Amino acid sequence: MSAAPNSRQPWPLKWVVVAILLLIVPYTLVTLRYRKEGPAFEPYEDLKKRANVARLLSAGYQRIPIVAQRPADTGRAAGGAWAAPAAGGLPEDLRTTLVEPLQLPIEITQVTAAPTAAAAQPYTIQLACTLPDDKRQLGGADLYLRGETLVITPTFEPIGGTLQARSRHAAVLLTVPAGTLKPGHYAVTLIGERTSRAWSLEVK
Repeated sequence: MSAAPNSRQPWPLKWVVVAILLLIVPYTLVTLRYRKEGPAFEPYEDLKKRANVARLLSAGYQRIPIVAQRPADTGRAAGGAWAAPAAGGLPEDLRTTLVEPLQLPIEITQVTAAPTAAAAQPYTIQLACTLPDDKRQLGGADLYLRGETLVITPTFEPIGGTLQARSRHAAVLLTVPAGTLKPGHYAVTLIGERTSRAWSLEVK
């Protein structure tokens, strides 16, 4: 005698939808109520940043973010330092220390900065450079400090959507925070891919 056919019927679609809603709605409410503010945790990015910091410290470098004002106010930065053209690209020891290659401007075309600074006062640098493309704009800079060597690399922010930079030539005013530099004589280099600018700085 053959087995009786399976008489079980699938759930009606409406009950499937109800069950999903009963699960999703409470989960969403709990997530919105208790989740932490700020960007989501990204393990790979977090580990990469920690590795970068560890390698810089091991090589004797300290990385200091520098605030940028855009567009640059030409009256804000004191001049007087002779910023001579220098070879492009990062110094070899810094380049091999960083976890990932840095995006650099094509060239640093002009620098206005003072040859002396007070340790207790901010130090301003006005720079003009050629951007690598028209989808990014200058957003600030990173200062890499080791002994009496200062290496400054401009950083970039993406331009959202379909917008583009009006020009590949950009200028910003960088401000090194007060107290960052101790009294002494420094060799400063502002890095571009093809051409950099270098000058001497005395901090009193």
